[in-house]
Amino acid sequence: MSSLRFKAMELVQSRKPVEILELNRRSELFGKNVFNEIAMRQYLTKEAFEGVMSAIELGKKIDRKIANQVSSSMKEWALAKGVTHYTHWFQPLTGATAEKHDAFFETIGSSMAIEKFEGSQLVQQEPDASSFPNGGIRNTFEARGYTAWDPTSPAFIYGTTLCIPTIFVSYTGEALDYKTPLLRALHAVDAAATDVCKYFDKNVKKVTSSLGWEQEYFLIDKALAASRPDINLTGRTLLGHSSAKGQQLDDHYFGSIPTRALNFMRDLETECMLVGIPVKTRHNEVAPNQFELAPIYEEANLAVDHNSLLMDMMGRVASRHDFKVLFHEKPFEGVNGSGKHNNWSLSTDTGVNLLSPGKTPMSNLQFLTFFINTIQAVYKYEDLLRASIASASNDHRLGANEAPPAIISVFIGEQLTNVLEELEGVTKGKLSPEEKTDLKLNVVGKIPDVLRDNTDRNRTSSFAFTGNKFEFRAVGSTANCASPMTVLNTIVAKQLKDFKSEVDKLIDEKGLKKDEAVFNTLREYIKSSRNILFEGNGYSEAWEKEAKKRGLSNNKTTPEALKARVTKKAIDLFEEMNVMSKIETEARYEIEIEEYTLRIQIESRVLGDIAGNHIVPTAVRYQNMLIENVRGLKEIFNNDFEIHAKEQIKLIKGISEHIEAIHLKIDEMINARKKANNLKDVVKKAEMYCFEVKPFFEEIRYHCDKLELMVDDEIWPLTKYRELLFTR
Repeated sequence: MSSLRFKAMELVQSRKPVEILELNRRSELFGKNVFNEIAMRQYLTKEAFEGVMSAIELGKKIDRKIANQVSSSMKEWALAKGVTHYTHWFQPLTGATAEKHDAFFETIGSSMAIEKFEGSQLVQQEPDASSFPNGGIRNTFEARGYTAWDPTSPAFIYGTTLCIPTIFVSYTGEALDYKTPLLRALHAVDAAATDVCKYFDKNVKKVTSSLGWEQEYFLIDKALAASRPDINLTGRTLLGHSSAKGQQLDDHYFGSIPTRALNFMRDLETECMLVGIPVKTRHNEVAPNQFELAPIYEEANLAVDHNSLLMDMMGRVASRHDFKVLFHEKPFEGVNGSGKHNNWSLSTDTGVNLLSPGKTPMSNLQFLTFFINTIQAVYKYEDLLRASIASASNDHRLGANEAPPAIISVFIGEQLTNVLEELEGVTKGKLSPEEKTDLKLNVVGKIPDVLRDNTDRNRTSSFAFTGNKFEFRAVGSTANCASPMTVLNTIVAKQLKDFKSEVDKLIDEKGLKKDEAVFNTLREYIKSSRNILFEGNGYSEAWEKEAKKRGLSNNKTTPEALKARVTKKAIDLFEEMNVMSKIETEARYEIEIEEYTLRIQIESRVLGDIAGNHIVPTAVRYQNMLIENVRGLKEIFNNDFEIHAKEQIKLIKGISEHIEAIHLKIDEMINARKKANNLKDVVKKAEMYCFEVKPFFEEIRYHCDKLELMVDDEIWPLTKYRELLFTR
């Protein structure tokens, strides 16, 4: 056995699970390290508290005097908990979080020092912006960028550092992060939805977008992961033959959680409680060593922050338990990959979930209004929604018979389909008293209070209604939720804005009553968005053909999907809703297309290195052992040696064929990569990596995986799937 693999296996076998003692109730730990409303009431003056709450609830600007009071109180709270540093915690377009720590410590002369943290340091800082992706917004030599405090997401303590959630913008004001466009999108949907809500309830003053994410992940022993260069450098296995036993027995799914994994989860949950992440659910997923964690729903901006924090936190906690967390959407061939379902809804400040049916015809009319408008928004912008979840890693998962296909469709279930069909059949124009009564009783009035159990789930649907929310199932496990949430809230805001304009026009110009105007408008939306609704098997070839007839996009690769980001339709949408300028939209497209290229480029280099410098030399070494064996047989059996060495000779020839094929394909892949690298156009380069370089991955893998079955296990250099997935 190779030294690295052997040492890793020895280390794994010597591990003993460490028990984690849960000494506190979860509720007692929750939010202890968060500068939340409880902490603010304790540490802030009344003036400062009201100022912060006005910023959170009403979006009012915090003046410098209030900021100084908040920073002073926040410092005292943090120091009391042993904090030494503070940081503006933000989410640049790298896909990870970023932070620069500064000490509270300040010298004041005469060998004296104090702990200092002023309002200016709380509100704004200036990190170096030159090395973050900017899509051409900034030149490399233009380093200035700003982080600015987001009071709607509370500061928290992680370790000995006070983390202050912030936005990140360039010197010229363009957004260089995920949070800024999301906040703008949430403001847009709040304004548009509140206007529509006033048709039904004049008391509604605010609508909040909520998000509940479901994070799937793999846990692999840290030593075994370290023995695999591909896992270390790309987050997935580029080579490896499937284990004889995989997930086919479904015995891991919802099974008893292994002790080591459970101890990791308990430790992680304690950390989550302290920083206010309301984790609720944990369980085994389908694939071996795959698990899922899900929280209670939160306001979308806070939920995005919490998911980003969680992913960073999971890596640190996993290391303490000698694990490595894999978030890649498809880290192992032959078993399910990981997603991050985004459950989305809208709720009012009066306590109403706008996507939950009510108890009266009027409340159900409100439900249908937001339900149908959401479907219409998805239909109009399905290609943009697909682009929001595009990545090199998610391309492996979408449509792989374990996740939704690349075609965006909406599943609503049989009962709601019948409701929409009945509503569509209502006579257009003014309704007679009998028609109004019939409509309210037979269509709107018969929607049950809770639809959750009245429709089955469709795991092949990318966008499914699940009772009181829509579940965007196509989001990948590595994704920052801000990207799909920005697009979803923006398109719904735009649709609700258009809806109100059409309804008002029918009222003002046609003289229709409000209910009639709403019904007539919704009726037309049902007709126009019919093509996006699909209840069947999204994996089938028949649906792929049907979707094409319906005019739905089927962008299976990231370079194809991302083009929807920079269409005139998309640019106009983001500009109209004040979510992103044309410059910001185009910059994101350039960043994402370049990231795709770089990830495929890295995988190509790593694959060539492992195949050429690990697999082939090992195969040659084993082949030489076989040749020596054949020579020995020839000495013993003379002219009859071929009879006795038949299988060895066959094996030698087979190994030679695979070695030759690997060398050939590596050379061809390198040549294709060189051609792609010479291209100046970033889009053409990405397309060439996608269609000319990436296809070699499977060809090289095929021959390497065949060699894994032929070469002596004792000298195979890479830790195998059966060890990665089944070692506890």
